[in-house]
Amino acid sequence: MKDLLAVNVCFFWLATVARAIPTSNVTSTGQLLPMVINTWPYSVANEEAWRILNRKKGGVGQTRDAVVGGISKCERLQCRKAVGYGGNPDERGDVSLDALLMDGSTMEVGAVGDLRRVKSAIKVARHVLEHTHHTLLVGEGAGDFANAMGFQTESLNTPETTEMLQNYTAHNCQPNFWRNVYPDPKSACGPYKPLTSWDKEDGTGNHDIGPDNHDTITMAAIDVEGKIHVGTSTNGLRYTLPGRVGDAPLPGSGAYADNEVGAAITTGDGDTLMRFLPSILAVEAMRAGKTPAEAANSAIQRIRAHTNSFDGAIIAVDRSGMYSAACHGMRTSANQFSYMISSPANPTMPTRKETIKCTSGINKSASPEQEVIW
Repeated sequence: MKDLLAVNVCFFWLATVARAIPTSNVTSTGQLLPMVINTWPYSVANEEAWRILNRKKGGVGQTRDAVVGGISKCERLQCRKAVGYGGNPDERGDVSLDALLMDGSTMEVGAVGDLRRVKSAIKVARHVLEHTHHTLLVGEGAGDFANAMGFQTESLNTPETTEMLQNYTAHNCQPNFWRNVYPDPKSACGPYKPLTSWDKEDGTGNHDIGPDNHDTITMAAIDVEGKIHVGTSTNGLRYTLPGRVGDAPLPGSGAYADNEVGAAITTGDGDTLMRFLPSILAVEAMRAGKTPAEAANSAIQRIRAHTNSFDGAIIAVDRSGMYSAACHGMRTSANQFSYMISSPANPTMPTRKETIKCTSGINKSASPEQEVIW
């Protein structure tokens, strides 16, 4: 009888432990670092970053090169046409790029926005970090800086972007990002003029985020010493107004890293995400003692408390390599979000894709006052 009781207690203990360990962090080696993690199933970027990270044991001193190298490969291969040249054009048919690189040791950032004549946005961002005292360069000035640093001037447009623009104008410039103007932007192209009065409850339109529109790559690399770099790159949403800059080059929104705590990376509707700075929200939540799962979820819930409809995802990872993801919307991805991770946690599959289900609808129960984390 005592033996049977002991067996039952053992099974109960094992079951309790199994429920307590997030499946994404179950390991057969007990080792979580070094690691590379990035938004969306961009396996080529993750594999390249992982290769670079492992040039030295434990990835020590390689996190910056890994992030830049992995994202650069995605830019060259035009991952899903959402990264790099020849992707989503603005409403005039031109492609521009945003990118960021952040060092979690020094908290230094290099970023570019609305970069129009250079294909390697993440490398230009690295030059901003390493060769200036600035954080963000935009527009024509960013292009001039890139040229001065030796980057080649070349068009980001392709025959495919020309075809996109033709299709856009043929369908009365739908969808677009205008509101409170005339002629009615829901049924006609511009030029537009501002209305003197309008319905304050009028929405901003429906702009689906996912494989058919906008998949920013954001990436974090951590070595065995807990040193972190994060990076981002995107060609933005399709048919935006010229000059629009999304959340990708904004530290605290598209990505954020602090070696003392961890990192967070995001993707989705940048115009919404940048209003809430979800990456720094998640990092500060972890600093306050929340787990990566709690931190990622709290950042998403903060946005849901205010916004009827948005598409977004966030990955939070602490300095030890524990990680979790949360997402909302992603209608064109069947309300799912996939991401890539490479680590020694699973020796038989060091590089793997993981997928989570996303929430939907507004969360009126999430009070911002109850979500304060610092």
